[in-house]
Amino acid sequence: MMAVTEILPPISPAPRRAILKKHGNVRLRRRLTILAFMSPWMIGISVFFLYPLLTTMYYSLTNFDLINDPQWAGLSNFVYMFTKDPLMWKAIGNTVWLTVAITAGRVGFGLISALVLVKIKRGASVFRTMFYLPALAPPVAAALAFVFLLNPSTGPLNQFLGLFGVQGPLWFNDPAFSKPALTVMALWTSGTIMVIMLASLLDVPSELYEAASLDGAGAWKQFRHITLPAIAPVLMFAIVNSIIVGLQFFTEAVVASSVASGSSDVAGSSKTIGYPDNSTLTFPMWLYEQGFHQFHMGYASAMAIVLFVISAVFTIILVRRMRSAGIGEEE
Repeated sequence: MMAVTEILPPISPAPRRAILKKHGNVRLRRRLTILAFMSPWMIGISVFFLYPLLTTMYYSLTNFDLINDPQWAGLSNFVYMFTKDPLMWKAIGNTVWLTVAITAGRVGFGLISALVLVKIKRGASVFRTMFYLPALAPPVAAALAFVFLLNPSTGPLNQFLGLFGVQGPLWFNDPAFSKPALTVMALWTSGTIMVIMLASLLDVPSELYEAASLDGAGAWKQFRHITLPAIAPVLMFAIVNSIIVGLQFFTEAVVASSVASGSSDVAGSSKTIGYPDNSTLTFPMWLYEQGFHQFHMGYASAMAIVLFVISAVFTIILVRRMRSAGIGEEE
């Protein structure tokens, strides 16, 4: 027997166009819905990031004093920054010193504090609160408190050292101790890093430690082969965050230098900035001085671009190196 094949009539062009139009409308509505949900983020990043960044890039290529119209200057601001500015390399050196010290101190102190708090069973919440409370102090208040504590003549710390016959240093009044004092201040307010580390440590499965103990692994081997790999992503975040904090270190240094100098001028004035002997002069402080005291806004914009590029490049390099070493990758 021969099979009878039914031949369906072809779809006419009109229904085909209607179907395509319907699917097109559905895709358009979906895209508009996605854009509607993304619009707050797009507006925010455009107004508060892209526009200021592009404006700063333009001003960095001009001579601008905040009063007169900008005058095109090309790359002269960048050339002057690295060849003729008398305090630029001093500010860069201080910033690098503080960035290294603050990063090592914040990450190390936060990790050690978290490891200690994990072991505490009784009153754990009280100790965690005590470790975290300093991070809630406003930067200006924290700087004022530390200048008082480290006052060379009336400060409690030097008076305590005097009980043992130890002559305390001048701290913020001595170029050799001013940056270490700023570093200690940064460590005192590193409770945020401690809380993040603590949450990461509490998330490590206890079964891994029990299995390692049964295999004869000691505390160091457990820390090296279980704890560090488990908290590696959080550790990477803490390092990157601390580097950015060090590169942008400003408020505490400005307040400490102004108060320690004993000047009655406004904090951050040209007379007190970087006291003593420019030992606390950071890159952001010099940027602020050039832009809002000397009214060299074009030059300050060039400095801001350099700071932004350095922060971005350093962060990208660090993240890529950690990923190439297998840190923070999903298994």
